[in-house]
Amino acid sequence: MAGLGKTLLKKIFSLALIFNALISIATVAGILYAYYRSYPYWQPYKPYLLSASLFWLALAAAAINIFHSAAIGRVLHIHRVLFHHYVYAIFAIIITSAYVVFFTPVSLHTLFFVDNSSVAVNVGRAFMLGGIALLLDDLPDVSKYMETGLNWLKTQACRVKMALHISQFITGIFAFYCSFSILLSTIQNNGRALPNSFVIVSLFITGITSFALVKRRSWLTIMPPEPQAPKLFV
Repeated sequence: MAGLGKTLLKKIFSLALIFNALISIATVAGILYAYYRSYPYWQPYKPYLLSASLFWLALAAAAINIFHSAAIGRVLHIHRVLFHHYVYAIFAIIITSAYVVFFTPVSLHTLFFVDNSSVAVNVGRAFMLGGIALLLDDLPDVSKYMETGLNWLKTQACRVKMALHISQFITGIFAFYCSFSILLSTIQNNGRALPNSFVIVSLFITGITSFALVKRRSWLTIMPPEPQAPKLFV
């Protein structure tokens, strides 16, 4: 029983890291979208942030973290309840999409790009990212083609593991930098304290995750997938 509880906690931890990375990507994407649409009239979080283009590095930190965050959960064996986990993820994404279309004032394709802090919109965002996190966690089980593609990506990553290791450290620094820049700007002008708090906390956790994975040498210890034995009979 204790072993099952520990396994479930690790699985939840893995999903939480993926979810946080997706929050970082979504919030940063929204900032970049607004920045490039209004350029050069809006320079966000000045004078603390040197350039909004540095958000691309923070976004990269979150994207790089997803691989090992998902890997934490994939090595754990959780019994299915009726379906694969990705089936529930697809249900969640479909239901959330319908909710956004019919019950929020924003369109589905602009869900993460509009400046709207209403409860209804944020609920839609949270459930959409939760569904995507669950899907990413169970992605290899979606199809054999997906598993083959992910194994190919893992093989390519093994060839540039040192570059990925260094990139994770550098982008993690900028995730921290962007987080603290927004924090200082928000302290000076607290009119957007609540919406800014999501990206501040998310990028801070992204930076911590990056440094933790660098300390564990996660990219340097990655191994290529084991070749599968050919099937003699189908």
